[in-house]
This record gives sequence, C-alpha cells and structure tokens, in this order.
Amino acid sequence: MSGAAAIPGKKRKPLLSRIPTGFVQAVLKGHSGLGIAFAAVIYIVCLSGTLAVFYDEFLRWENPDAPRVEAVSPEAVQTALEQAVQQAGEGVEHVYLTMPDKDRPYLRVSVDAAQESDWIADGAGDLVAPMRDAWSEFILGLHIYLHLPATWGIFVVGMTGVALLSSLISGILAHPRILRDAFHLRIGGSQRLQEADLHNRIGVWGLPFHIVISLTGAFLGLVTVTVGVLGLVMFDGDTDRIYDLFLAQEPAENPAPAPLLDLAPMFAQLPDAGRIDRITLEHPTEQGGAALFDFRNDAALAETASYAFDRGGLYYAKGAEDFTFGETVLGSMGPLHFGWFSGGVIKIAYGILGLGVTYLAVGGIKIWLARRRDKGRPAPGWERVWAAVVWGQPLGLAAAALAALAAPAAGQGLLIGVWGGVALAALALAAALPAAAIGRWGKMLSGAALIVLGLWHAAGHGGLAGPALVWIVDLALLAAGALLCGLALGGMRSARQRTVAPQGHP
Repeated sequence: MSGAAAIPGKKRKPLLSRIPTGFVQAVLKGHSGLGIAFAAVIYIVCLSGTLAVFYDEFLRWENPDAPRVEAVSPEAVQTALEQAVQQAGEGVEHVYLTMPDKDRPYLRVSVDAAQESDWIADGAGDLVAPMRDAWSEFILGLHIYLHLPATWGIFVVGMTGVALLSSLISGILAHPRILRDAFHLRIGGSQRLQEADLHNRIGVWGLPFHIVISLTGAFLGLVTVTVGVLGLVMFDGDTDRIYDLFLAQEPAENPAPAPLLDLAPMFAQLPDAGRIDRITLEHPTEQGGAALFDFRNDAALAETASYAFDRGGLYYAKGAEDFTFGETVLGSMGPLHFGWFSGGVIKIAYGILGLGVTYLAVGGIKIWLARRRDKGRPAPGWERVWAAVVWGQPLGLAAAALAALAAPAAGQGLLIGVWGGVALAALALAAALPAAAIGRWGKMLSGAALIVLGLWHAAGHGGLAGPALVWIVDLALLAAGALLCGLALGGMRSARQRTVAPQGHP
C-alpha cells in the first residue's frame, strides 16, 4: 500500500492535478502554437462542416418545387434511367440513381457523359426538373477539400483534423482543473478570463463530440495517404488493388454498343437487404455494362449490402454478414462525421455542437490576442486580420448563397469566386478599419445578407404556403440574420456610448 493511501483521511489528488507544472506550461505553449498555426483553416472547416450537416435540407431548399416521392417502383427507376440517358446523348460513362428516403424524398438521376446532367424524377420516373445543387455542393466541397485541387485539399483538411484533435488533447492536459471547473464561469470581469472560461467550458462540454468529428475527419482526409502507403508496401504502388479489397470489381471492359441495361431482372434477383440507397451504372450502353446496388439499413451507420450485375447476371454479392468489423467501422466514418444518421434531432445536435467547436477556433485566437494585450504587447494588426477572417466567412457564404439563388444554373466557379472575393475584400479592409469596427460591420452585413436571402427565397417559392422544410430553412435564415444585426447594433450603441462618455467615466 502506498504511503498516501495509508494515511487515514488523506485524499488523493485528481490525476490531472498531479501533472508537473513545467509539463503543463510546455503543453500550453504547444496548444497555443497549434491553434495559431491552424486557426483560420480550422475555423473555415468547422463552419462549413456545421452547414454541411444540413446538406440534404439545403438540397431541398434549392429545389423547393421538386415532387415529394416516398418510394419508387423498378419500372419507374427504369423509366428515369432511359429518359436521362436519352437526354445526355453520346458518351455515357456512368449513371447514378439516388433512391428516395426520408431526408431525400425524390429520385435523383445523375449522368456522367459528354454533357453531364442531373435530374429530379417524379414517382412515375419522368424527369421533371434539373437538380439545383450549386450551394449545397459548394458547402460540401468547401468542407471536404477547401475548393483546392482535390487531392491536396483533402490532405490539408485531414491534417486540420489531426491538428484539431491534438489541440483538444493538449488543451485538456494544459488545464489540470478543466474537468473540475466544468461549470465555473467568470462573467463580467476581465474579457480575457471570460473568454478563457467560455472557451474551456465549451471544450469540456462537447469533448466527446469534438473528439469524434476530429478523429473521423482526420481519418477521412488522410485515407488517400493511407491507401497510397499500403499500396506501395503491399502491391508495388498499385492502389487499385487496395480498393478492390473493399469494393466490387468492375467487369471486363467491352466497349461494343449494346442496348441500355435493363434493371428489371436485376431488381427481381435482389434479396431483402434493407433499403436501396444508390444504384451505380458503369457504361450502361456498352456490352461491358454493369450495375451496382448499394443497400442501407436506416438503423445502421454503414451500408449493409452490395450486389453487382453485368449482362450475364449477378457477379458480386456482399451481404451484411460478409462485412468485417473493420469494414463496418470504415463505412460508419462518413455518417458519424457529418451526422447523417437517425434523422433531424441528431442533425440539430450536430449543428449546435458544430457551432461550439467553430467558436473554439475563434475564441482561442481572441484569448491569445487578449493575453498579449494584457502583457503590454498588443498586436492590433493581427486583431484586425483575425476579425476580417472571422466575419469575412459568414458574409462570403451568404453572398455565395445569394449568387446561387440569382443564378440557379451557375456552376461552382461563380460561387467560389463570390465567396473568395468577399473574403479577400474583408482582409483588405483590415488595413483601414480597427478590429471592433470590422466585427460590427461584418455582423451587420452578414445579417442583412441572410435576411435578404430568406425573404427573397420565401417570396419566390410561396413562403409559408410552400413545403414545410423549405420555409423552416427560410425562417432559420431570417432568425440568424436578425440575431447578427441585433448584435451589431448593440456593439455600435456601446461604441457610441464609450465615445461620448464624460472624462473620468469608462
């Protein structure tokens, strides 16, 4: 028995409280360094990720008049396939049929051909409207690869996940009392202490969520590196052989022309394996054509089965019982990272917690800047730059959404240009305006843009008379815009009062 335990009444200190002071200081410096190095990227990735949770809701918001479809028959799916291929013309490489579910109540048909096309079909399989997804895809792309060249962008985002995870761990180690003081807030005193308490409390309250999203984000972002290393070690650099271990192999190529694949006999051979989530067709007008059916169980995170057919019949089958534990974990990473499981309540929780981790990135830099100010080493230039980064993003995102609404057929280039232009303009203002003014005007302009966006969309699509989810999104935009404008007006009022206060009064 240890000496401490042998003394009656003597309590052992909590584990974190027994960490040496020198180690705590070193970890704190590392924590600050990580935050400073990755702050802007972490902020952008977390903010866009919070919005990406609602990807399906934004898709429905962009297509408010799309017919609501609960289920479709095999005949309707074949009709949609035939019409989409006919519309696409020559050079059809792939067709993707996304089946309806509770989050996506429509049949989507995407054709990869000389002229790419994307359609929404009704319950009979007739193509009724082109799919509008510029804003939704813009948000998803910003979160996944920052609209950089895909390979590099995904790698940067993966490293950002590693940095966020490291920051969370070092933050816990650098604050030995953080768990004990989980509900201790110093409000109304020093701004630095108030920000530090809020930063630490949000970090503790959402710690399981923060670890899950950072860990899964790092894994998903670095999976290409992992596959590359495994391919180099195991198969002399042939990464396709790594993917073949998990995915259905493509059939032998045979470019000879052939009638369009008939899905009806394939449907007839499918077992009862859950809900068909997606059908992927490879070269459907060639002799070497094939179709892959992916199933999903709404109670599970990962796909539950996959079946592939070529013109000779079923050539690949993988049921739920064939998935290894590792494959199930791998398949669960995406839904677990984005909150795309178990419906709206989980998405709302992910949205709130996502805003929390976004604030961690913002608050961490504010604490660092406030600490410098308190030590007599202010950095007004960096304060202005950080204010421009923080408030240039919501304004840029709102401006991109307005561009998507004004030009629904526009490609990603327009939205990226608008978002990037606004963000750069905000940084340019950092040379002329103080940080507080940038923050106030950033809130005001972002709020005004969101209000205009909500009103404009509601006016064009029936307002409260439109689909429930659509007007809920519009009301959320109006509420967020009103909140930001209210905060901006409050800040302007406080600044004016400080300006006119008599000498000797704060």
